Amino acid sequence: MKSKDICLSTFVFIPHNWAKKFQMSDGIRNQYSDLGVEGFYCKEGANYSNPHFSQVEELLQKNEHRIDYSQVLDFCCGSGEVSFVLEQMGYLKTIASDPFTQEAYKQRMGKKCQSWTFEDIVKGKLVGTYSAVVCSFAMHLCADDLLFPLSYQLFQHTPHLIIITPHKRPELEKLEGIHLDFEDFCLTDRGKKVRLRAFRSTF
Repeated sequence: MKSKDICLSTFVFIPHNWAKKFQMSDGIRNQYSDLGVEGFYCKEGANYSNPHFSQVEELLQKNEHRIDYSQVLDFCCGSGEVSFVLEQMGYLKTIASDPFTQEAYKQRMGKKCQSWTFEDIVKGKLVGTYSAVVCSFAMHLCADDLLFPLSYQLFQHTPHLIIITPHKRPELEKLEGIHLDFEDFCLTDRGKKVRLRAFRSTF
């Protein structure tokens, strides 16, 4: 059994609203500093809930006319925020993956998700063909030296890579063979931008 499997198997799931309150008060960024990104998700993965759900929902709904949601890979799916919104919009063929939040995803969506990591994708372990890959609040955490091979491998399985991010990162348009298709944003209650950045490639 791998170490991450041990971490995930010991979690007790807590209610969605409490998980959201927990993250908002403690601050994920501070916990990243204390525990490291992998350490945070190993410790809190089963309790994870994105506090920016409403912004994720707004951006996905606003851009329905520009993104093919018919067969989406919800990559780094968290507790299934993207999958849930797409299901509410009538798109039922979403496949999800996250190495740390599988229990949280199962609690929200009632089904299992895959466990592909950034490194798994780079090694060519991703299977399937997708109308779009949507990665929400995750790829800005990818190590710089993995960003190009990760993006390259994702584009072998989809024509459209959609990044929802609280930053301008990752700036995939700076990588050879990738261009920014379009960009949109909405604001949090505090006036911070959450961006949807859509990319295509010439690979």
